[in-house]
Amino acid sequence: MTPRRYNGVDEMYDPVKLAKDTEDLVCKDTRRIYYRFRPARFYGGISTGDCVGCCLRCAFCWSWRQVERPTKFGELHAPEDVASRLISVATTNSYRQVRISGCEPTIGRGHLLRVLEFIPARYTFVLETNGILLGADKSYAEDLGSHSNVHVRVSLKGASEDEFSRLTGAVPDAFSLQLQALANLADAGVKVHPACMVSFSSPENLAALKDRLATIAPSFADFEVEELILYPHVKARLKHLKVEYLTGHKPDSIPPEQI
Repeated sequence: MTPRRYNGVDEMYDPVKLAKDTEDLVCKDTRRIYYRFRPARFYGGISTGDCVGCCLRCAFCWSWRQVERPTKFGELHAPEDVASRLISVATTNSYRQVRISGCEPTIGRGHLLRVLEFIPARYTFVLETNGILLGADKSYAEDLGSHSNVHVRVSLKGASEDEFSRLTGAVPDAFSLQLQALANLADAGVKVHPACMVSFSSPENLAALKDRLATIAPSFADFEVEELILYPHVKARLKHLKVEYLTGHKPDSIPPEQI
């Protein structure tokens, strides 16, 4: 496993602690740093606000610059401003869905929950998350359960503890927090589904993951397959970190979305 740089040294890290360290950098009171708001083609069209800062250091991250140097991008936005901008983009493009993306939206719990208060129920709020903080604190999942228009997509970073640690540099045990997030959200009555990037997973680990997910909820075994998008900077980063991915994903097969 290739360790990631964290706090200036090569070491495995605790993503819950890193989330707190990152929140101190990217949040102030109930405001959070965003670097753009845009329409996106995913989910059939969705209004998107891109935040900065994450609690994982994924080898395949497409927004690595905003993860590694979160204070160098964007500016602070209040929750009502974020909601207003998301709704404006949605209205202009006739979208019925909005999301916060780019980095990890659950960092800054107070901010995210306030944003949700300003999103009208007619819009579906798609929460794309690594699930670490939702797995670490069940009450966070329960808070999301009070918003009927929220749908959570938990992006699993690998199909096992070993794959998770190899891809993120985090302590292997943190993978269980991703699975616990699914359980916590399901228990809280939140609409949720898992996704997993299979480009780094062995068939054996994928089969075992299906079994583990089925014990949480039978429908979770049929998880969303998250494709590796080999943007040039992603490909270069994987090569630098000596992380191998499964073939079958064409390096020049890049979707038209501008990132």
